[in-house]
Amino acid sequence: MIRTQLRTPDALAEAEAYTAHNYHPLPVVVADAEGAWVTDVDGKRYLDCLAGYSSLNFGHRHPTLIEAAKAQLDRVTLTSRAFVHDQFGPFCHELAELCGADLVLPMNTGAEAVETAVKVARAWGYRIKGVRPGQAKIIVAADNFHGRTTTIISFSTDPQSRADFGPYTPGFVVVPYGDLAALAEAIDDDTVAVLLEPIQGEAGVLVPPAGYLRGVRELCSRRDVLFVADEIQSGLGRTGRTFACDHEDVRPDLYLLARPWAAAWSRSPPWSGAVTCWACCAPANTAPPSAATRWPARSAGPWWACWPPASTRPAPPNSVPCCTSASARWSATA
Repeated sequence: MIRTQLRTPDALAEAEAYTAHNYHPLPVVVADAEGAWVTDVDGKRYLDCLAGYSSLNFGHRHPTLIEAAKAQLDRVTLTSRAFVHDQFGPFCHELAELCGADLVLPMNTGAEAVETAVKVARAWGYRIKGVRPGQAKIIVAADNFHGRTTTIISFSTDPQSRADFGPYTPGFVVVPYGDLAALAEAIDDDTVAVLLEPIQGEAGVLVPPAGYLRGVRELCSRRDVLFVADEIQSGLGRTGRTFACDHEDVRPDLYLLARPWAAAWSRSPPWSGAVTCWACCAPANTAPPSAATRWPARSAGPWWACWPPASTRPAPPNSVPCCTSASARWSATA
């Protein structure tokens, strides 16, 4: 039961009194929404240009999505990963095909997707690239925003995100956004990944210089480094293409996705996830694959222990194949 609504001043005062002060919201108290419009508790209407930071790509209460959600709730409310529900396989399958990728790892939040990418990149570096134990480095861009967990704010350059939360997680190198020369100089033998927003969000919606993403892809392939694209805010149609990387016909090694799934996918709860387009990690004792098998078979162990590709889908036109040098090295030893 929804209680009697307070007027705007009283509602704002109550939120101020009982809510931790992490945001400074606009003085609008939304009571109802439909499509692109919201109505506050005083009956005033606003055009919602924020769209829930891309969570509402189809607007508020889209009837098709509401119908799908109600139909699912009438069947199954929730299953843990201890089970496989009947929509899970189709969801992962169709999302992988949409991304031109092989595997999908669903989770709950965008920050989890970023944390997972950090773990995958480090494990790949130690198990496949041969980085010295405990020395893996991930290169990030200044003015980034990837989330608010302790590890993620450790490589933020925003004082408000970092202040009073140390000690910070090591292993990250910060370079200017859009500067290929600085990125190239920062890569060394211990570098395992470059983690970037194709378009920086909270920094002010900053679009990189033309050719930057293609240059990052080429650098990563040449230097045997993973390219991780955080498309949590820019992906799934928000820039006019499926992914912001598509504007330069670039495919990263991992996509990080989140909010728009909640608004557009009738088969699943609002998950986030990491989507990978090749076998990022294999067990440390796995020999290079033979020419016949190409990649190691699945083995028991953690989820990231071995990710063989499920297909040989072609890369987007004019793009640089993922992990070219790593694949070439394995092919040469097969």
